[in-house]
Amino acid sequence: MRVLVIGSGGREHALLLGLVADPSVGELFVAPGNAGTEAIATNRAVDVASAVAVVALARELDVDLVVIGPEVPLVLGVADALRAAGIATFGPSAAAARIEGSKAFAKDVMAAAGVRTATAEVVDNPAALDAALDRFGPTWVVKDDGLAAGKGVVVTTDRAIARDHAAECLESGHPVLLESFLDGPEVSLFCLVDGETVVPLIPAQDHKRVGNGDTGPNTGGMGAYTPLPWLPAETTEQIVEQIVKPVAAELVSRGIPFNGLLYAGLAIGADGPAVVEFNARFGDPETQAVLALLRSPLGQALYATATGTLARLPPLEWADGAAVTVVLAAENYPGRPRTGDRIVGAEGDGVRHAGTARDADGQIVSAGGRVLAVVGTGADLAAARAQAYTRLTAIKLPGGHFRNDIGLAAEQGHISV
Repeated sequence: MRVLVIGSGGREHALLLGLVADPSVGELFVAPGNAGTEAIATNRAVDVASAVAVVALARELDVDLVVIGPEVPLVLGVADALRAAGIATFGPSAAAARIEGSKAFAKDVMAAAGVRTATAEVVDNPAALDAALDRFGPTWVVKDDGLAAGKGVVVTTDRAIARDHAAECLESGHPVLLESFLDGPEVSLFCLVDGETVVPLIPAQDHKRVGNGDTGPNTGGMGAYTPLPWLPAETTEQIVEQIVKPVAAELVSRGIPFNGLLYAGLAIGADGPAVVEFNARFGDPETQAVLALLRSPLGQALYATATGTLARLPPLEWADGAAVTVVLAAENYPGRPRTGDRIVGAEGDGVRHAGTARDADGQIVSAGGRVLAVVGTGADLAAARAQAYTRLTAIKLPGGHFRNDIGLAAEQGHISV
């Protein structure tokens, strides 16, 4: 099977590593890829937002499967164009991808499906903002009603900060969503979805804030770990049965069945799980940790989803133990990152490239905010953390920074439902 992966980040590098381990997968291509993916796949240039360009490349390479990693091409309908061209594609239609592309749409779907989530109000007029803010708090949750790469959300007890973020979104032409605050630890659950067939992966937890102890601004994600020792096993089944399946069925009833990876971000409170957000693709950096423990052939699972045969896929098998991924970010991230710095140790064990490229001398340099991630595995969370951080010490990036506490609270038993 010839496979083309669309994207250039750590998620795509992790997907390629999973695919290359599948005996059913032959030649691998990635577009555009990065300095790390070229070791296991053929990198090809493409505008991922152009359906015409992606279809032309898939035809040129004569691939059997296209796997779309990022959210932007999904929301823009690249998967629709590929399917119209007769190419098996892992990734939802533009209509179904609105579950991520429009938070207001996601709320409407959840309401129709009877799924627990925060109460919310859409504000599209600056004149209505102050009165709306008065109806929320004392913790404000303000979301850009559009794609924001994980950084369009502000959670704060400071009304002025909440107002500033909302006003900035409105000034840029985007409505904002004000939500009630959902208490409890957060969980990321990935599910393969083919219409009404849902196959969950193992749950993970992301660390969104840039600083240790969950301080500083939100990012695209600074690290993740899996599984979650504090999460009761039956909770995953509860999430699938009470949240993911009803949402999948609701999308089918609307004539826009979901096909691909549905990511449920949840808060586990005293009343059970409630949805914080849905994404229409694999999350980054959770993918790096989750796929490190997958033992079933990844290519077969993605192909079954893409071709409507997920119900016939054998149960997924997972390695024992735990996995932790820690992101190494460029100086000033999540602000405007410094790029072009040479990286020492970027080709070591467990490294997943994201914002990397090669300079004129062929050396690996930083080319984005989240530069790479390091994955560690072990018999338990402590062992996985130790391996990840040991591997990270071998990597040098001028001005680079990372969190020292990925998975630490769970390791120390400080998280509970």
